[in-house]
Amino acid sequence: MMKKHNIAFLGTSLPRECGLATFSQDLMDELERLQDFNAPRMIAVNNNKSYAYGNQVMLQIDQFNQADYGKAAAEINLSNIELLVIQHEFGIYGGESGEYVLELAEKLTVPFIVIFHTVLAEPSPKQRHIMKKLADLSFKAVTMVQNKIQDLHEIYGIDREKIEMFHHGVPLVQTASRSELKASYGYTDRAILSTFGFLSPGKGIEYAIQAMSGVVAKHPEALYIIWGKTHPVVKQEVGEVYRTKLTELVSSLGLERNVSFVDKHLTQEEVVQSLVLSDIYMTPYLGKDQAVSGTLAYGIGYGRVVISTPYRYAVEMLADGRGLLAEFHDSASLEKHILNILDHPELKEDMERKTLELGSTMMWNEIAKSYAALFRETMVASYVLKGSAV
Repeated sequence: MMKKHNIAFLGTSLPRECGLATFSQDLMDELERLQDFNAPRMIAVNNNKSYAYGNQVMLQIDQFNQADYGKAAAEINLSNIELLVIQHEFGIYGGESGEYVLELAEKLTVPFIVIFHTVLAEPSPKQRHIMKKLADLSFKAVTMVQNKIQDLHEIYGIDREKIEMFHHGVPLVQTASRSELKASYGYTDRAILSTFGFLSPGKGIEYAIQAMSGVVAKHPEALYIIWGKTHPVVKQEVGEVYRTKLTELVSSLGLERNVSFVDKHLTQEEVVQSLVLSDIYMTPYLGKDQAVSGTLAYGIGYGRVVISTPYRYAVEMLADGRGLLAEFHDSASLEKHILNILDHPELKEDMERKTLELGSTMMWNEIAKSYAALFRETMVASYVLKGSAV
């Protein structure tokens, strides 16, 4: 009888509304489908709220309680968990720059993999120390961007042999065609542009809205849909200041017919539908160092034409004619690229084909196979090491 592996993930967990939690869940769901893995479990990190977790959560950590991290390590060590996957993002762990996660990592006796969701080009000394220490203690450190391998090595001092690169996964959801979805949403004969994800000031949506002013002069049928609610942390700190600023901008430009907001947290099916019905997907983000964007990964996964600002992930993923890069903070640049696509259907078709070529390799069922191979390699290496220590 085949031995099934027991692995666990550390990070945020659904139903907490967080991109990291969705990432973990998608990967865990795929691993569970593989014959040699039991259903993965979760060590959930909580902020100031409590969540109605499912039974996959085996432990909870209070983000701000340092003692919880050491206790969790002790419990993992005593459990049947053979491997821990640490999802790393600076904002989800307690202490300065999330340093409490080291308390757990240093006390673990089971091997772990760390997945770095953000790789800053100019980290503070503390941020650099945390990531270097996590990588040193891990079996492997994973990034989702090829050009961040160099940063992890040169800026963070992480051994190249430790670093693996896997694409951000994209969920495979069966959906109707673009024309069918447009009809069911009431958007027949509209050219749809879209952005989805949590709203926050770094998303640069105001520049895309300003760009629509010039676009609709030539293409009155164009409609820009902004899908998603305000980021929970932003909403807690400052309320709906950003959304209000955007809606006021739409009014001042007279774009009520051409810009629409869908203020809700989308289901996975709704996310995919929002992409499939789109003619252009946009990520006009303001931060040039963004290491990875799950929303951009989804856009590529479903073969959409993408117009983006040139943050690091976009530059890499939209190379070779897979998309168009506008300048940062520049609505005229966005407008020029949008019109280029709307005016040239053959260019749109060619770009969609090129994007889908890469996107089809990024579905979670494929990406999970790469992670599973790494997890097996880690566990085998750990058993060999333990055996030689006996």
